[in-house]
Amino acid sequence: MIIVHGIPNCDTVKKARAWLSARQVEHRFHDFRKDGLDAGRLAQWIAALGWEALLNRRGTTWRKLDEASRAAVMDARSASDLMLREPSLIRRPVVDWGPGLSVGFDEDDWAERLGRT
Repeated sequence: MIIVHGIPNCDTVKKARAWLSARQVEHRFHDFRKDGLDAGRLAQWIAALGWEALLNRRGTTWRKLDEASRAAVMDARSASDLMLREPSLIRRPVVDWGPGLSVGFDEDDWAERLGRT
């Protein structure tokens, strides 16, 4: 089953979930702010997608960090530590397609993954 990871009030997550529902694609939602995110799962995401793709440097949470915290993010380990402390820094949604992962909402990519081009 497809698992959409994110936070429910994120506009991109809302759009992604609505897109799946409109196409009657069965999926489950995991709210990683409320239900948590373990280090092992985040490590898998980083291995598959890269920490740079997962770390949202455009959002409010990133902008609210002090300069020292932002400057300390230099590699996968430091990025992982920060994302575990502040899950809102993870770019959303992260989708587990079963075979493969993606981050962000890309309608064309999703349609292709579902064989609905």
